Amino acid sequence: MKTHIISLINGFVLIIIGLFGYFTSEVRPITALIPVFFGTFIVLMNNGVKKENKFISHIVVILTFMILIGLLKPLFSAIDRGDNPATFRVFLMVATTIIAMVYFIKSFIKARKAKRWTNMLNLLFLDQD
Repeated sequence: MKTHIISLINGFVLIIIGLFGYFTSEVRPITALIPVFFGTFIVLMNNGVKKENKFISHIVVILTFMILIGLLKPLFSAIDRGDNPATFRVFLMVATTIIAMVYFIKSFIKARKAKRWTNMLNLLFLDQD
């Protein structure tokens, strides 16, 4: 599967699960919408990721990493409270975010190797004086 598709799925999971968690909660703290905001930005920037725009891809990776770190405390809090539905929801968001990070890292490694290979071929065949 391609990186932009995984990132898009992650964005939608953050939005849908985040909204579901917010509206099914009795308290409804505004901080529960943080995954929704991150997911929205990730979805909005997905076209740039699809077109392999480095700048946008790096912004999306930073947002993905930030939400991953930000979801850890709610995950551990839900586990400590014994709130199984909340644990499942947050774990699902963490899981899709980790998968998206792995795909981004793999795509960056692939791009780096391709660039290195292109540079080597250029040195061998094009720079002969």
